[in-house]
Amino acid sequence: MYQQRRNHLNLNPPCPSSCFTLSSTARRGGSGSGSWHRFEHHAVLGFTAKPQPPPPLLTRRHQKRGWGQNTIAGESAMINQRPIKTRPIPSSSSSSSSSSSTSSLQPSSSLNPHKSDQFFPKMGRRSILKLTLATILFIVAFYALFYTSIYHHPDTSFRIQPSLQIPKQTVRIYMYDLPRRFTYGVIDSYEIARGGKGIEEVTTVRYPGNQHAAEWHLFVDLNNTKRSRAYVARVLDPDEADLFYVPFFSSLSLVANPIRGGVVVREGYSDEETQEDLILWLEEQVYWKRNNGRDHVFVCQDPNALYKVIDRVKNAVLLVSDFGRLGSDQASLVKDVILPYSHRINSYRGEIGVENRKWLMFFMGNRFRKEGGKIRDLLFQLLEGENDVFIKHGSQSRESRRMATQGMHTSKFCLHPAGDTPSACRLFDAIVSLCVPVIISDYIELPFEDVIDYRKIAVFVDTGSALKPGYLTKLLRGVKKNRILEFQTELKKVQHYFEYDDPDGTVNEIWRQVSLKLPLINLMINRDKRIVQRHLNKPDCSCVCSNQTGIHTSLRR
Repeated sequence: MYQQRRNHLNLNPPCPSSCFTLSSTARRGGSGSGSWHRFEHHAVLGFTAKPQPPPPLLTRRHQKRGWGQNTIAGESAMINQRPIKTRPIPSSSSSSSSSSSTSSLQPSSSLNPHKSDQFFPKMGRRSILKLTLATILFIVAFYALFYTSIYHHPDTSFRIQPSLQIPKQTVRIYMYDLPRRFTYGVIDSYEIARGGKGIEEVTTVRYPGNQHAAEWHLFVDLNNTKRSRAYVARVLDPDEADLFYVPFFSSLSLVANPIRGGVVVREGYSDEETQEDLILWLEEQVYWKRNNGRDHVFVCQDPNALYKVIDRVKNAVLLVSDFGRLGSDQASLVKDVILPYSHRINSYRGEIGVENRKWLMFFMGNRFRKEGGKIRDLLFQLLEGENDVFIKHGSQSRESRRMATQGMHTSKFCLHPAGDTPSACRLFDAIVSLCVPVIISDYIELPFEDVIDYRKIAVFVDTGSALKPGYLTKLLRGVKKNRILEFQTELKKVQHYFEYDDPDGTVNEIWRQVSLKLPLINLMINRDKRIVQRHLNKPDCSCVCSNQTGIHTSLRR
């Protein structure tokens, strides 16, 4: 019988250490020549229970108190919550002894309610019930806490709550104390070249640029002694720094001298000479030479910023608007950060809706551009005759900004074709206007794509499809009102990411993006130190490669 029971349980199944096994042991015991059998089943994690010693023989004193019965029943309650019925012990030699032993193991006909050990099986069932209820309550409480902390009700806030990738610790950043000519001196030159007096008081200075103002906002943020941003912390000791920020106003330097008659005035200030002098100064710094500039950060938001020395700073983290003028060995999504332009028009502060948006589509900008921007003239030819489309050639001016603000705030869709480079500030003007961007720029890169799904806030159309007569207007006219409201709702959620003056806006997000580059920077620094001399036919780039052919449009009706 024992062997049959053992074979039935299959005590040795193949099982990894992480699974549950069922083991069984048999214990024998009794008095005289009598014997009894029972099995104990143990659910264990990764091992088999050891055989237990036989129970002690019951004395007459124990038997009178009913200990023999309760011991067997108590062990049974721990196994399956119900008592095991005792088997009668056959007598082979002494009938009196056998009768006495057997009678002592039978349940008493009159139970004493004050003896709790007689009710042990019942208490076992109550304990299991309490444990089960406690487990269910814990699971419900944990689910409620998790759900409310991650998934916010859409009506409670328009701020998007993505599962951000947060650095494990604050990244320490050291900002170089550059010679004045590379910071405030650039503003001086810009003002003087336009008839101004230059900077009289640093505390009252205003940055004269507009769409490339990221370099100014980051500079001001690190100089703010009361800043409490969690992603990066400024340190004054370079030996404590993880990263080094170079606060050169490279975009403003590019346009410091005004253009007169189509020619840049060269007197007094030279952007190229300033770039060269900056690199000469950096190359004398021990922290630049230590890791070949890999742990340094530059802002070059204008597509032509730092163009003269870009090959000498390409190891660093570059904060750029797109990769339109950069080679694959100079910039990539892996080591660099895409920045949004500063928007030029006022943000729309009204509620979502289409009632006050009379135009189907709006565009105002330069009609004639080079390179990928040639598509603009072709789109003008296709759309100029459409009654519900506002499309107008214009340049940057105060009056143009006023018209653009009014037009974007009263249009459902805003056209964003490529210009000289894939991106332009017009895209971010549309976003803060809650005017759904229609992006026709096949090689555009967009900021903060780890937290923003642009398919929810914009319509993407490939160049070939957009240039088909009637395609674009038919596509947009077919968009239902509810779908436009969905776009606007999502735009409102992410609007703060494009506000440089918002404490939780663009600057904060840029620093988060920069801080996430630190592990890769350390990887490249260590890799550089062990690479042996090699003969390469092409640059050894660390970049994200994609051969995806793409889609015709992101809009599905």
